[in-house]
Amino acid sequence: MQSRLRLPSRRQIIDFIKEDKWTKTQAVDVPNPVPPFWDLKARGRRMREHLSLREFSGSLGDIGTLVPILISLTVQGSASLTSSLFFGGLWNILTGFFYGIPMCVQPMKSIAAIALTNKFTPGELAGAGLGVSAIVFFLGVSRLLWLITRFVPLPVVKGLQLGTCFQLCKKGVDLVKTHPAFWGDSIIWSDNLWWACSAFLLVLFVYERRRVPVALLIFILGVVFALAQTGVHHQFDQVHPGAHFVHTVVPTAKEFRTGFLSAGLGQLPLTLLNSVVALAALARELFPGYDPSMTHITVSIGVMNLVGCFLGSMPFCHGSGGLAGQYFFGARTELSLYFLGAIKIIIGVVFGESLLAVLKWFPSSFLGVMLFMASIELGLVARNFTHYEHDEKRRRQDFVVLLATAAALVGFSHDGLGFLTGMVTGLVFWFHRFIKAGGEVGEAGAHHSLSPALSSESVLLNDSTKAGAKPTTTTMATLDIVADHSYSSVSESDSHSAQARAQKAQAAMENCC
Repeated sequence: MQSRLRLPSRRQIIDFIKEDKWTKTQAVDVPNPVPPFWDLKARGRRMREHLSLREFSGSLGDIGTLVPILISLTVQGSASLTSSLFFGGLWNILTGFFYGIPMCVQPMKSIAAIALTNKFTPGELAGAGLGVSAIVFFLGVSRLLWLITRFVPLPVVKGLQLGTCFQLCKKGVDLVKTHPAFWGDSIIWSDNLWWACSAFLLVLFVYERRRVPVALLIFILGVVFALAQTGVHHQFDQVHPGAHFVHTVVPTAKEFRTGFLSAGLGQLPLTLLNSVVALAALARELFPGYDPSMTHITVSIGVMNLVGCFLGSMPFCHGSGGLAGQYFFGARTELSLYFLGAIKIIIGVVFGESLLAVLKWFPSSFLGVMLFMASIELGLVARNFTHYEHDEKRRRQDFVVLLATAAALVGFSHDGLGFLTGMVTGLVFWFHRFIKAGGEVGEAGAHHSLSPALSSESVLLNDSTKAGAKPTTTTMATLDIVADHSYSSVSESDSHSAQARAQKAQAAMENCC
């Protein structure tokens, strides 16, 4: 009779989904999990349930990284403010629609830092972004990135997240230290340590009350201060509302080579590890049951820059720090990205480059506090750094791998070196466990082959002793094999008789040897 094909049950599907390599979260425990991409009705219902000021507040969780880099690159002339805002907003909207979670779009920080240091031209900045994105795109499409996900242990991923947390915390403190004054002639009324401390205490007071849109409140206050300073310095005449458009940037061979070799190579491990591997792990941690594809992440990074960099935009990527920041300040759905993307596009098209006259007065103390607290949220996910909760020795080894990865990343300011340090540390511990396990197996095997000798063993011994000869090495090896096989085939009901026969065989062996 031909059997019918049976579809898996709901319980089997749930059991399959909740198996996760890097986290132990369960999809069935989530009261409102992320619906699949094609279920537009469920996604709309989920957005209506989360429609609140928290979503709008969460959309601003990453501006502590975006605004300083955007202003600096635009003032230097390396990137176009209109293009960066327009494409940044467009990628926000498309990313939110595709992923269904607040998957952030943030600048490539390593490229931006080197571009500001070396005063890159627009062509050199575009060359750096295009080179990195092309390689990331190839690794994702060819599935070569699977090797990283297959062999990277959990403590290394958590160490990368913890190291990134410390780096972003330091950048937040550096922003606050831009105007480090409590009093004196150098104090600026709209940007000083008083406002930094007030914003920090405000975030702490509402830390457990996530319904309070604290990021939105801080951002509105910062905009008011920026507008006031623009008016005080009589710079409103530099703001020109109107239709602003993007322009093309085609790097020459020299600009491409300079940009990629100077900045792109250093950005590549940061993008692969922080924007892909650590981001996927963080998304699983924050949204249990949600399993983002690393191939999709790499493809989206590639598409963003292969299109945007040719049109004057600064290089963009995703990142675990940005996702943690937006989640910390209240974002839970793609609705926050729709809001942020629409604001970016409107401001970029209406005001364009002239908006710099206002943005440069936005208080850096507010940006620093928001970046600092968002980084803390990223560091919190490192507390689940091992799968061996009840094995104290293994937990200690995994914690050493975590600390080694984070310390090397912060000390060298390089994700690639931090990753390499963590992998080497984990490999040494693995080799130590492998050697120890091999020794224990060898001792157990030797003891096992001598003690549980059975009836077939006694037959061979009797044959040897009848001939008046001691058992040879070959005979003893044969005894071990036969005893091993016989021991595994004995049932529990015959255990007493088997032990009696084993004792007789052992006595015979002692007598003949």
